[in-house]
Amino acid sequence: MAARTRTTKDRPSYRCTECGWQTAKWLGRCPECQAWGTVEEYGTPAIRTTAPGRVTSSALPIGQVDGRQATARSTGVAELDRVLGGGLVPGAVVLLAGEPGVGKSTLLLDVAAKAAGEEHRTLYVTGEESASQVRLRADRIGALDDHLYLAAETDLAAVLGHLDAVKPSLLVLDSVQTVASPEIDGAPGGMAQVREVAGALIRASKDRGMSTLLVGHVTKDGAIAGPRLLEHLVDVVLHFEGDRHARLRLVRGVKNRYGATDEVGCFELHDEGITGLADPSGLFLTRRDEPVPGTCLTVTLEGRRPLVAEVQALTVDSQIPSPRRTTSGLETSRVSMMLAVLEQRGRISSLGKRDIYSATVGGVKLSEPAADLAVALALASAASDTPLPKNLVAIGEVGLAGEVRRVTGVQRRLAEAHRLGFTHALVPGDPGKVPAGMKVLEVADIGDALRVLPRSRRREAPREAEERR
Repeated sequence: MAARTRTTKDRPSYRCTECGWQTAKWLGRCPECQAWGTVEEYGTPAIRTTAPGRVTSSALPIGQVDGRQATARSTGVAELDRVLGGGLVPGAVVLLAGEPGVGKSTLLLDVAAKAAGEEHRTLYVTGEESASQVRLRADRIGALDDHLYLAAETDLAAVLGHLDAVKPSLLVLDSVQTVASPEIDGAPGGMAQVREVAGALIRASKDRGMSTLLVGHVTKDGAIAGPRLLEHLVDVVLHFEGDRHARLRLVRGVKNRYGATDEVGCFELHDEGITGLADPSGLFLTRRDEPVPGTCLTVTLEGRRPLVAEVQALTVDSQIPSPRRTTSGLETSRVSMMLAVLEQRGRISSLGKRDIYSATVGGVKLSEPAADLAVALALASAASDTPLPKNLVAIGEVGLAGEVRRVTGVQRRLAEAHRLGFTHALVPGDPGKVPAGMKVLEVADIGDALRVLPRSRRREAPREAEERR
């Protein structure tokens, strides 16, 4: 019998696993992407087909699907419910990420205790602390409940075993980067381990109808550590923000399959734990009997939530050739733009050679352009040493030409200012419906806005600057 000749289809081929370049012979280095050791042999791929299998549940018209199974249950913390869209949905997986020390564990331990009940057990699994350490925190913040179970585990199989034993309605895992599966190579926190742990817990949550809260680490840039796939797999992604030197903490929704992503929850961190702030504007204001030069109030929007904040500015004679420009809670670039606009469009020449300090009260960070007008008025008030009128708020974006531009949500901002007792407001043109009893002055440019300062003192500021020269 004649031997079968070797055809081209039987000959091995080689392909680079990095860029896909193909060749008929093996090479140590891919000439296309210059990668070493990536050229591997591959044959003609077999055509594979998947045979139809049994379905787990029959397809139904969408109108016949029971939506009651996705009814949210309150966590017991109103501010967190606001961000989640009403509470925790059975089977939902929530990822909460934030910097170390911001208060993630304190918040979730409080949620675990308040959500626990006779019919709804809660399991809190810690992989970063011992059980006794968590118990000490629970004693301090008053997060004790007979239906709250605590376990310290770093093995995925042990965590799944606790789920079979406790049968909780809510699982809190702190954190997903500390748990590892022995069947997957790699250290805890690696991409493969995080993917496996998250996938196993998500499957368990969906099968059991159990809500799950996962704590996630962040990188030094503030992004969630681990593969991006983790954020795609979970149902809700929340960011816990806040300056560790301030009391204010914000929980901001980034992804939410059950609600809006523009809601923000406000919390106050103190020695006894963490509490929600239904009206956080008091943290950002300084109550005074008489107005002080260099201060101006504005209304910022955190998501859909209006917050009244105070901007402060201080100008002093500079002792160095290059005057200082120091900001806290404000963007340095926006403050520099307002200084340039005031000097060129507002004719305030006393700012160029003075040290200028600007800040916000209470640790709030103002980054939206709607605070431009308040920053400009605070700087002008500090330069002329003249206080602004009492109970005045300023809202608007200031352009480089000195014009005051419209911003979003003016009516909501004015309603919040009116609720807190403010009677006067500076806004861009066409603000819409104005709350009854509130006097609103529409300004077209920075020159119109500066007219709220007493005229006599505004005239003295440039003259005093000339005398100093």
